[in-house]
This record gives sequence, C-alpha cells and structure tokens, in this order.
Amino acid sequence: LKVDYSNKMGFAKRLFSFLNFMAWSTLTAFKEKDIDRVFATSTPLTIGVPALILKWFKRVPFIFEVRDLWPEVPIQMGALKNPLLRYPALWLEKMIYRNAEHIVALSPGMEKGVLDVGIPQKKVSMVPNMAKIDQFFTREPNWKLCEELGLQKESFKIVYFGSLGKANAIEFVIEVAHRLKEDKRFEFVIIGRGAMEEYITESVQKLALDNVHYLGAFNMELTSEIVNFCNVSLVTFSDYPILGTNSPNKLFDSLSAGKPIIVNSPGWTKDLVNDFQCGVYVDIHQPDDCVHKIKALSEDQALQDDMGRNARTLAEKAYDKSILCPRIVRIIENSVKSR
Repeated sequence: LKVDYSNKMGFAKRLFSFLNFMAWSTLTAFKEKDIDRVFATSTPLTIGVPALILKWFKRVPFIFEVRDLWPEVPIQMGALKNPLLRYPALWLEKMIYRNAEHIVALSPGMEKGVLDVGIPQKKVSMVPNMAKIDQFFTREPNWKLCEELGLQKESFKIVYFGSLGKANAIEFVIEVAHRLKEDKRFEFVIIGRGAMEEYITESVQKLALDNVHYLGAFNMELTSEIVNFCNVSLVTFSDYPILGTNSPNKLFDSLSAGKPIIVNSPGWTKDLVNDFQCGVYVDIHQPDDCVHKIKALSEDQALQDDMGRNARTLAEKAYDKSILCPRIVRIIENSVKSR
C-alpha cells in the first residue's frame, strides 16, 4: 500500500500515516477470499485492527507479532500525552492481545510486557529477530570502498548503522565521538536515515568533529561491506525503561558480522553481550565509560577477535533463520491443529 511514512515525521503526521494504512489494509484484506489465518506484525499497534475486524466479521483467527510494546513506547517517550488518546490505545492493546490466537514477542522484555497485562503464558512465545548470517559475515575488507568513503585504513572504526530516530540515543554517540575528537586513532561511521540526520550534520559542523563520518543510507550489500571493515558496532537507545525491551535488527546483523558490540541499554541486550562475551555494556549517563571501553578494545586485538568469534557463533547457533523460522512455522501449525 502506497502510504507515506518517514521516521522524520512528527507525531501527528505519523499518526495519520498509521491510521491511513490501517484503513486501507482493512479494506484490502476484507476483499481477500479463503483466508485461513492472519499474521499481523506490529508496530504500530494499529496493525492489529485489520486482524481484529477480520476475526469479528469473517471469523478468521490471527497471530499477533509484537515488535515493540505499544502504546507504552510512545507513552514513556512523551509522544502520547493526551489521555483521550492514551486510554483508548491501552484498551486497544489488551483487546488485540486477548483476541489473538497466539502472540509472538521479539524479546524477553516484550514477552514480560504481554504477560503483565494478563495474557496467559501458553498463549505467548518469544521468537527474537533473525540474524542474517549469509548477508553479514567476516571476509577480506574492501579497502577500496573504505578509501572512497574518506575513511582511514589504519583507524579504529566504530560503526552505528540503522534507524536514526529520537529513540536511538544519537546524542550519546556524538558526545562520545566529541570526547575522542583529539585522538586521531578513532573514527565514527554512521549509516542510516531518520529524524536525527540534521542533528548529526549540525553537530559535526558545530563541534568540528573530523572523526565523525555520516554516510547516509545504503542497500544491505554495501552496508555489510562497510560494517565488515569496521572494528566494533554501536547499538544504542535513549534512557527510557521501555526501550530496554527492544530487539533491534542491527544487534543481530552485528552478531552475524562477527563484531564486538557496545550496548548502552540496561535491558536484555546487556545480559546478552555479558553472558556470551561478545561485547560490552556502557552507562548511557557516563560517556567516559564508553570512551574508556572503546580505547580498551582498540588496544586488545585478542579481545576483539574473541568477542567477534563469540558474536558470530551466537548468530549461527541461536539466531539463524534456519533455527527461528521453524518456531514460527510450529506456532502456525499448532494454531491450525487446535482448530
């Protein structure tokens, strides 16, 4: 459906986009014949409305995938302040969960969030995002591309790739880069699109951050090439408790790429990098903590190599699509058998 949407949109425009898609997808789905199941994957929460309508009017069961805990995310971030919008959104969340035949949550925190509103455990499964081990992997670095992008071959490169939204703590990344500005060994590589693009370009100019390279967005193939010649990957989120439940694609792509990962969220990703020794946790309120750990990693090649191997092994053994796709298949098959 050709519905305009961008991370750069304000709340009102994004809400209109969500409602527009909800309306058109409902009409489109209603015209389809011989539907056995609906698989509705959020966000936003309004994705569940077409599924609800098909269940109520056509008696078609649906499976609901929770990719973010809405409406709690916009509530905590201050985007959903109006009680006239907040309470209907909370009601809709429970209505969708209760009417779903099964719920798939993308992280342990999301699973807990679903259970906390009174949904029984037997109705909920946790299946995280999948690692793209065939698209992000370790190989000979493309130094020609590195040079074309204006990067130094010998520098220690810290890459952030993915959405540049207000939830992604881009200010934290820039502050860490600012504190490392005088140390010419380090370069920060930022890839992606979103509401914080202008903030990045203005900060680079205002603070004269020669060590920050905002490259824009690339297709997956080129992104993989760039990540491959970088040394560590940043997976950052702003300081809202609900964001600790996130299951970010860039985390799993970084695992696949065999890169040590720096996370700043005290949620399940902190436990993951610590338990599997594939990265480090840094305190979002202490940029110097991140500076110190970046320097420590840069001075310990053996530690980098160990973390990189651990990351790739974890991607292959826990998060590959060959492991996780069958879980979704079983959920759908069980749904059919139960009927």
